[in-house]
Amino acid sequence: MRIAIIGTGYVGLTTGVCLAYVGHEVQCLDTDTAKIAALKSGRTPIYEPFLEELLADAAPRIRFTTSYEEAIPGADVVFIAVGTPPSPGGGPDLQYLRLASQSIGAHLDHEFTVVVNKSTVPIGSGNWVDSLIREAYETAKGKRPAGCFSVASNPEFLREGSGLHDSLYPDRVVVGSDDPKSLDTLYALYRPMLDQSFTAPTYLPRPEALAAVPLIATDLASAELIKYAANAFLALKISYINEISQLAERVGADIAQVAKGIGLDARIGMRFLHAGIGWGGSCFGKDTAALVSTAAEYSLDMPIVKAAREVNRRQRDVVVEKLLSALRILKGRTIGLLGLAFKPNTDDLREAPAIEIAKKLIERGCKVRVHDPVAMERFRREYPGIDVILCDSPEKVAENADAVVLVTEWPQYSDLDWEAIAKTMRTPILLDGRNVLDAARLRGIGFRYIGMGTVEPAAHLDVLVKA
Repeated sequence: MRIAIIGTGYVGLTTGVCLAYVGHEVQCLDTDTAKIAALKSGRTPIYEPFLEELLADAAPRIRFTTSYEEAIPGADVVFIAVGTPPSPGGGPDLQYLRLASQSIGAHLDHEFTVVVNKSTVPIGSGNWVDSLIREAYETAKGKRPAGCFSVASNPEFLREGSGLHDSLYPDRVVVGSDDPKSLDTLYALYRPMLDQSFTAPTYLPRPEALAAVPLIATDLASAELIKYAANAFLALKISYINEISQLAERVGADIAQVAKGIGLDARIGMRFLHAGIGWGGSCFGKDTAALVSTAAEYSLDMPIVKAAREVNRRQRDVVVEKLLSALRILKGRTIGLLGLAFKPNTDDLREAPAIEIAKKLIERGCKVRVHDPVAMERFRREYPGIDVILCDSPEKVAENADAVVLVTEWPQYSDLDWEAIAKTMRTPILLDGRNVLDAARLRGIGFRYIGMGTVEPAAHLDVLVKA
């Protein structure tokens, strides 16, 4: 099939490369000329494991352009995967969606095209996009569309850092439309993934137990709500375990044991029950805010979702409070942060906990050093106003530091020579914001280890901190 994808961010580029890999002819469009130039040369503008390798394998079937006139005519399916950043009121900013819809309508030239909302958009956006396309088509062609297109919703459930895996081997594919012909088209589009009939890349092997993928076909509004409901539920689960972790500390319980004890209940499950600094990234914050905003339009309150957002915001303050408790005074202290990206295996800094923690520490008079394996160049470009010291190694972050905070659980941080690092610090205090390090080992080599939702052994509670 001939596919056009509008937008080459995390969702659009990942989707395009995967569809090209399984056999479709794909054109990816973006108005950013630098992005398109990089992609034409085989370089990707985002960090995603194995993306450049899969792009190379899919190269015969994928092209990149800045021209709607080149991408839209003749396309069987057009995906809209543009950004929908949060607006000041909490709802998503739909200016890029509007522009994409109007441009698609002005250039439609095919017997039948399915226009797919891949971006996370408010419930009811399918109808709005349909009207925008119709108006633009009539203006450009001087006639009505007469059944040459239909709008559908195909929400993405990609995890950054695992986006290619989640695209090729999804838990489910959700498609929503009020037009049976659109559903048939999207079924044919996703058939290779549904049947798992494509040859798996050697660097992204197919999960052994995966034989087929379920397709969920719904009406348009239901598909749009599924995306928001799924992300809000995952955000709730994370915030819930973080709230319980606060109680665990007060009563002397270990949150890791609590999480295992409840997570083994099949009705609950272990995933997203890991206490820590909280969620970040482009989805959970934006989508929960949009869900609250949408509900308000219908005179509904969303107290559970609001509480999840507040608990998550509070986790950043907890980090500062733990450092204050350990050091007594923060002004003039040097604090190291390990990790900038909101999660491992990505360079995405949107709503990254490290950004807010760094700001709070600077406001308290701290000198802040940071390191990240892949996100520091993006940080330089996107946050030039935050006065931190970027270090080229984790060891430099810790040198003469009063405390180090593990913010992003990059695997390489677990493998550091922590014994050597402890000797270079002014005070060997380590706050494990993700509860991924070996607490007993670190305490054994001289660290005062502080976790999230964990209790320090009595012998460590009265450690004297050097001035």
